[in-house]
Amino acid sequence: MLPKLAAWAALALCAPAWAGASLAWRACDAPTRLSVTEQDRLLQFASLIRRELAASGAQLALIARSGTDLRRVGQRYSHAGISLAGSDASPWAVRQLYYACDEQQPRLFDQGLSGFVMGGDNAALGFVALWLLPEAPAGALAATAQDKATALHWLHPVYSANAHAWSIQYQNCNQWVAELLAAAWAPLDVNSPTPRADAQAWLRAQGYQPASVNVGWLPLVWVAPLLPWVHNSDHPAADLQQAIYRVSLPESIGQFVMARHPATQRIEFCHDERQIVVRRDGPPLPDACTAEAGDTVIPLP
Repeated sequence: MLPKLAAWAALALCAPAWAGASLAWRACDAPTRLSVTEQDRLLQFASLIRRELAASGAQLALIARSGTDLRRVGQRYSHAGISLAGSDASPWAVRQLYYACDEQQPRLFDQGLSGFVMGGDNAALGFVALWLLPEAPAGALAATAQDKATALHWLHPVYSANAHAWSIQYQNCNQWVAELLAAAWAPLDVNSPTPRADAQAWLRAQGYQPASVNVGWLPLVWVAPLLPWVHNSDHPAADLQQAIYRVSLPESIGQFVMARHPATQRIEFCHDERQIVVRRDGPPLPDACTAEAGDTVIPLP
């Protein structure tokens, strides 16, 4: 990949994943190879998150992971899905949209929690966030997400990693999650000729704010169409001239959920090579995964 195009990894938001594999891979590159030590560390990390979910008594969680390093555009989390306690695949498997590189189209995929956690690109440092919703909105979302026909109804056939949040031309993984929230919580007509437009209209009316991502350098906008999973045609010219993309990202979805349902609990986890840190309902964890007062710390062997 050309050096300037490599920066577009920052918007490769929906990491492709192979069903049954323990690894996810991004932007149609080769899978990341993990050492035995790295695999063991990530399995411990996933196991702790699974135990936290099981202890919560929740039906589901909105879940996000740090995949590609997005710090250059002011974001930590790139990829969101719905972790379902009653998933047919396995307890707490994550239902998500991913981009199937070989087929060059989006798919829905139920991935075990361990595989989801292993989808990051830095085995030495990783972050996961959970949003645990109150019972009523969680139940409505669980019914919507777990029903395969309904979940597929909201899957758009044309993918773009940087899909504009207020356009129905393309869709990315996080936009699918945002529109699924509308499907669960809004009185939408599933037989409408424009269901996605209806979902977006409801999200906008309810105050949903997509992320405003400044890629920082206008030439990156010019070269974006050289990648088959990145597009500009759904973005306003004024935004493109400022190198800005308005896209759905996990934190924008999480903020919307918490504003709409203030009793939602946010739990954030991080790991480095020495420890796991857990923070409940506090400010974001430090980028270095260091603990502060009130955090739970689990040493890693």
